[in-house]
Formats: sequence, structure tokens, C-alpha cells
Amino acid sequence: MRLLVIDTATQALSVALLEDGALIGRHHEIVGRGHAEALLPAIAALPDGGRADAIAVDVGPGSFTGVRIGIAAARALALAWALPLHGYSAPSIIAASAARRHQGDDPVIVTITGGHGELFWQPFTSDGMTATGPVQSTPIALLADQISAPVIYGTGAEALVTARGAGAALTLYPDAADYPLIADLHPLPSTPLYGRGADAKTIAERAAS
Repeated sequence: MRLLVIDTATQALSVALLEDGALIGRHHEIVGRGHAEALLPAIAALPDGGRADAIAVDVGPGSFTGVRIGIAAARALALAWALPLHGYSAPSIIAASAARRHQGDDPVIVTITGGHGELFWQPFTSDGMTATGPVQSTPIALLADQISAPVIYGTGAEALVTARGAGAALTLYPDAADYPLIADLHPLPSTPLYGRGADAKTIAERAAS
């Protein structure tokens, strides 16, 4: 059983090919906004061109554009190769990775850079496997007064610790190769998890508001 994992929800471009849970191919780099140009070549460079029996894709939250690029590519490949497709969340894979470094019984707090001076964030149990609250998007200054965990994880960790003036930040990006850590979690639909309402509204939505 081969699984292709695609992750473009943050500044990282990360793809992995797993066979019965074992990693047989991986590409991971920080590309910023270059996902669209680099994603398909990265998949093609995997063993057998990334051909698999199923596909998993990070559905967010994170970069609005990055999330959509990853999902669009995953859907196109799933259709072309007639494969099943499911999603997983960016906070869940970061939390699972963070748990390997986490010490003590404090919750694992995952933060992801958002827009408009906000961070996406979600709390997890100390083993990183169970979310204890929903994904939220909160202004950094406000979140600094709400979160007291001594260590903050994720792409937004440095910004939050700087705003608090205390604690430690461990910047972690989603890594497709870490997917086996969350393979037993309930899969998500392959639809975007934006974490907050859309900034733009349709004419009908504006008229109703």
C-alpha cells in the first residue's frame, strides 16, 4: 500500500511517498510562495513519479493560496490515477511532530502564521495526538494574553513568544514525512480548512449583511 502525501499549507513545500507506513521518498523545502511552480516537479521526482494507491493532502489552515494549490493538485492526481483522497489538518501534523520534542504535561500549543496580524492556533494534549479545542484565528496581541504555555510550536511560534516577551518558540513546518504519526486519526474531507471566515464576500453576502 503506497500513500502519496502532499503538504503546501504553509511556506514549506513537502511531499512524501510512503509504502506500508515506511518512507521511501521525500522532498521538503521552504519555498515561501513558490508552491505552484515546484509542487508537480517535486512529486515527479519521487520514486515511480509519486504513483501511489491513495493520496493524503494538508487542508489547512495556513496560506490561503498554498492550501488551494495542494488540494487542487491532489484532486487532479486522484482523478487521473483513480485513487482515493482524504485530508488532514496542518495543526495535527505539527502537534504530532512537536510531541517528540515536548516535555512535561503542559499542552502542546500549535500556531500557524495567518493574515491580518493573526495566528491560527489549536491546543493539543501533551502527547500531541488529541485536539482539546477547535482551530481558531486570533490577533497576536490578544493571543499573547491568553496563552501561558512555556513552549509554543509551529510557524507562528516566534511571533507569539516575541509578543508575550516570555517563553520558548520552536518553529515547525508541516512535514509530509511525519504523516505516519497521525495515520490513525480520523481523516478529513479534501476541502479547505480556512480557520476563519473569508475576507471577501459575494454580492449576495454583502447585500444580506
